[in-house]
Formats: sequence, C-alpha cells, structure tokens
Amino acid sequence: MVKKDIEFLITKEMLAQYVELNRKKKEVEAQLDQLKKVFNNYFDVSVGQNVKGEITISDYKLQRQIRTTEKFEQDLTVKRLEELNMNELIQKKPDEVKIKSALNLGLLNTKDLEDCIITNSSQAIYVKNVE
Repeated sequence: MVKKDIEFLITKEMLAQYVELNRKKKEVEAQLDQLKKVFNNYFDVSVGQNVKGEITISDYKLQRQIRTTEKFEQDLTVKRLEELNMNELIQKKPDEVKIKSALNLGLLNTKDLEDCIITNSSQAIYVKNVE
C-alpha cells in the first residue's frame, strides 16, 4: 500500500518535465560557454591573455577578472626544505602556512623556493546591467 502512495507522488508529466528542463539546461549552458569563449577571445586580443579587462556597451558592462592561485609543488618543495635544514616546515607535504610565515619572518628567502611555486590563473566573466 505504501509503495502505491509513493508512485502517485511522482508522475509521468513530472518525469517528462525533468527530461525537457535538463535538455534545455544543457542547451543554455552550451550557449553560455560559447559566449564566454567569445568574451575571453575579445579580451585576449584587446588587453592580452590573463589580463583583466572591462567594456561597457549601452547599459551593459562586461568584465573579465583573473584569479591567480599559487601553491608549492610538493616533492620539489620538500626536497628543498630538507636541503635547507628546515624540516620543521614539512608535514608529509609542505606546510604552506608555516612556509609563508617563515618567508614573512625572513627565516626563508623567496629565491630558495621560487621554482617550487605553481601558479594557476582562471578567467571569470561578469555581465551586469548598469542602467
């Protein structure tokens, strides 16, 4: 009896609607991705790759922001810290908080680890109505 009640909570129309909405969602995401490519290509050409930019057209503002993250390459950093007798900065992997503290305190020089840092950039597109 309970099984029959559950079946009535989900209808064929609901399933059909879900399938249709999911299809539309994929189409919209593909269109958004294409527009983002066009916007990023515009900024790559006009201001350079991985450079933030902004343009206003009528009452819309298009912005590209660049997010940059850095992290230490694990194996190379551990090896370098061992060579520098800075074992207290190692916990199975480089302890980034302690390394940054040691850098800030001057106990470690940025040149000692410059080839250990991995830098990643990502692009973000924002469209705002600025009326």
